[in-house]
Amino acid sequence: MRNEEGETVDLYIPRKCSWTNRLITSKDHAAIQVNVGHLNDVGVYSGQYSTFALCGFVRTMGDGDSALDILWAKKKADAGQA
Repeated sequence: MRNEEGETVDLYIPRKCSWTNRLITSKDHAAIQVNVGHLNDVGVYSGQYSTFALCGFVRTMGDGDSALDILWAKKKADAGQA
């Protein structure tokens, strides 16, 4: 919800899992959010990053590593990574 000035005033804004599109609730203590840094062509951090959120369900099933790998493989083409 936003007020008259356009600022977000909600106390809690739920996230969605990047892999399953499930809502990550406040009680999902196994959920993680990872920022993957972008590198320039020399290999130095450019100050930009991509954010991925994984729900506890994905991590419990043991698919967190492969999910993050596939998500980054799809995203790095958009980010201009080699």
